[in-house]
Amino acid sequence: MTSELERRRFLTAAGSAGLVGLAGCSGGPGEGGSSDDGSTGSDDVPATVGIVYSDGGLGDDSFNDAAQQGIFQAEEEFGIAYDESQPEGTGEFGDFQQRYASSTDPEYDLVSCIGFNQGDALAENAPEFSDQEFMIVDTVVDEDNVASYTFREHEGSFLMGVLAARLTNEEFSAGAGATDPESATVGFVGGVDGPVIRRFQAGFEAGVDHVDGDVEVVTSYVGSYADPSGGQEAALSMYQNGADVVYHASGATGVGVFQAAQQEGRFAFGVDQDQSISSESFADVIVASMVKRVDTAVYESIANVIDDEHRGGEAIALGLESNGVECVYGDEIGDMVPDGMTTAVSDARDSIIAGDIDVPTEPDGN
Repeated sequence: MTSELERRRFLTAAGSAGLVGLAGCSGGPGEGGSSDDGSTGSDDVPATVGIVYSDGGLGDDSFNDAAQQGIFQAEEEFGIAYDESQPEGTGEFGDFQQRYASSTDPEYDLVSCIGFNQGDALAENAPEFSDQEFMIVDTVVDEDNVASYTFREHEGSFLMGVLAARLTNEEFSAGAGATDPESATVGFVGGVDGPVIRRFQAGFEAGVDHVDGDVEVVTSYVGSYADPSGGQEAALSMYQNGADVVYHASGATGVGVFQAAQQEGRFAFGVDQDQSISSESFADVIVASMVKRVDTAVYESIANVIDDEHRGGEAIALGLESNGVECVYGDEIGDMVPDGMTTAVSDARDSIIAGDIDVPTEPDGN
């Protein structure tokens, strides 16, 4: 049976192709909407929201899908109406933002911009549409009508580095994976090289070094958030050269990392969501995921608009202390992680929150 999530994804799977009929002021950016009755908005809803997803689109089981969960939660709890857009490239971000902001039928109470790569376009559009309320995830746009939500990915990634270093130094077997304690190597696969993903890398490397400076960290950037074959190739090279576990921050590209882990009988770390659940066919190799509460940012921004408390002009940073990022152990094999490892991760978390560990935001040498 088709799940509700799959049904809703189908409604927007056409992405930009489904938005050919964009009508700006007459029909809004999307032809169908995503409320249960198929309409984009009406007078009896508390808010109408437009959301522009990052490149890679929906179905990544990661960043964009996490944002969509925030929309779903707001729809369920508040009865909002919403419309979704999936640009095919960064050059389309500004256009979709403008179309939502200029629409009068419906009027959008909030335009949600998902991803740091929308920052430049929004910095131009927000002043032009000063009466429109916006939110953006993963970067700061310093305008009075923009609420900017960022995350301390480096903090959560530090915990993943601690866990990775402990795993590669010990003999551990669970699900379809196993470590080789004779080879102290771990890997990091990034999507597009930029400030946000470099925070993931920096925190991960620092966490590894915190446990054991002799553990080698191999890094590769694929250059895309939607290239599973590239992710698989990068991860295979790492596993075949001794890596016991590979951590990815690469959207849908990470599916290839999981495929490589199964192929080589090693382990992987997920990102953004608990990927042992969102990518459950790989649960037997996903030890843990660095969950990043993009859904919380989207949901809270909508709730604020409904309460007439939009946090325009503010930069809201979510880290370990607010549970904006966290290490979540895998649904299938996470409970097999030895207590010594989980305690090391927990202790590192407490030390970061207490200020005893200062996690870098840039990798060494950069």
